[in-house]
Amino acid sequence: MKTIYKIILLSIVISFFTFCSEDTINENGIGKITGTVVKKSENTPLTNTKISTVPATNTVFTDQYGKFIIEDVPTGQYSVQAEIEGYLTAFEAANVQDAASVNVVFELEIETAGNKPPNQPILLSPSDNQQDVPLNVELIWTASDPDNDALSFNLEVRNSTNEVVLSFSQLQDTTQLLENLVLGETYFWQVTADDDINQPVPSVLSSFSTITESSNRFYYTKFENGNNVIYSGGDQGAAGEVNFNEFRLTDPNKNSFRPRKNTTANKIAFLRTVGSETHIFTMNPDGSEVTQVTASVPVVGFNFNEVDFTWHQNGQRLYYPNLNKLYSINQFGNGLDLVYEAPQDTFITEVAVNEANNTILLKTNNADGYNARIFAIGLNGIEQFVVIENQPGALGGIDFSIDGSKVLYTRDVSGFENQNYRQLDSRIFEYDVNSGVTTEILTGKPTGTNDLDCKYAPNNGAVVFMNTSNDGVSQKNIYKVLLDDTGQRIELFTDAYMPDWK
Repeated sequence: MKTIYKIILLSIVISFFTFCSEDTINENGIGKITGTVVKKSENTPLTNTKISTVPATNTVFTDQYGKFIIEDVPTGQYSVQAEIEGYLTAFEAANVQDAASVNVVFELEIETAGNKPPNQPILLSPSDNQQDVPLNVELIWTASDPDNDALSFNLEVRNSTNEVVLSFSQLQDTTQLLENLVLGETYFWQVTADDDINQPVPSVLSSFSTITESSNRFYYTKFENGNNVIYSGGDQGAAGEVNFNEFRLTDPNKNSFRPRKNTTANKIAFLRTVGSETHIFTMNPDGSEVTQVTASVPVVGFNFNEVDFTWHQNGQRLYYPNLNKLYSINQFGNGLDLVYEAPQDTFITEVAVNEANNTILLKTNNADGYNARIFAIGLNGIEQFVVIENQPGALGGIDFSIDGSKVLYTRDVSGFENQNYRQLDSRIFEYDVNSGVTTEILTGKPTGTNDLDCKYAPNNGAVVFMNTSNDGVSQKNIYKVLLDDTGQRIELFTDAYMPDWK
């Protein structure tokens, strides 16, 4: 009986443990999670998306088809996470059951899906349909973004005459300077704001019209991209601006310099390099209708930084030097005449003519620019009076007053002479033709600089001139000084030279 009892008891124990063992496997079973990750609205598979769970199990990444499998996941409730740079992280619920597979699908939105586009830019200045806008104008606008994203701007400017479009891209500021616009032209402009997330937002189209006639009375030269370029500018505006209403007149790809305007002819004459020669050209005050005047006899001098010419006979003729000879020619390029011939080995460098008394003022010098002489001749070539001669150093910048009673010129009072024609202390002087007395015009010239290329104002109430350091390489600027009790010195144009004032 004991033996039978033990056998029965052992059977009961074995059965009990067997029953308990089967219950434990069912409660801690395993399954797997599968799924796909795509871009929302496009169903494009997203490769290398990080897949993880909460509670934590294995971390895997999607394959080239956007698919993934997490093996050996204990049964239970999970939150599955899909994460990839540039997209919003997403979560999906998964109920894992024993020996079963649960599938989840993720449609990820790009990270900026909730970002709003920029507000429409507002064009501030010039105002829409504004008239008489200067040829150099600053366009101004404003723009904002609902999400405070950084904005860049694209600007397009068109005119009403042709298909030329001025384009400016990736602007970071809300202003853009336009220069050298055309007289009497209508321009249309539009700004587009871009947050680099949404589609760019354009402003409304706005227009403005430029001045129909230039009121500028100053003409001068600047150096750009290896060439001399002629500009026009106005006297200082209400706020005393330097470089007021400045705009370019000549092609920057051609070497053009020494502008001289005649108000009667309403033309600007200037020098331009043509091959190996230098010739006189004319143009309208807006830079149009450029015409070559001289041809068979070019302008020739010892130094083209010094050579000057002049109008005469109310704009009908031009007087210019060729080595030791002085020629005249009409503005249309014919009627060439030899007016005067200086001694051999002498260069005629500068010419000025007074319309009131038909007197020609000349500056001559040797091949080095020295042994200079300023004197006047009549139209018959006969010498009338001498302003200055037999002085060491450089002379230049000659001009007649309106009535011909005074002569303006510069002189390097240091008397310095060298092979580079360097000047150390050039000052402006005025010679009285009737009394023969010379007076220095005080300009407030800083020590170590030169005042050069002086010209009377149209009313003789001021003098315009160029000032630069005597080192020979520094920037050149144009000033005017009032010929009154104040002697006020006023800066007009920067990085400019060879002034003319009409």
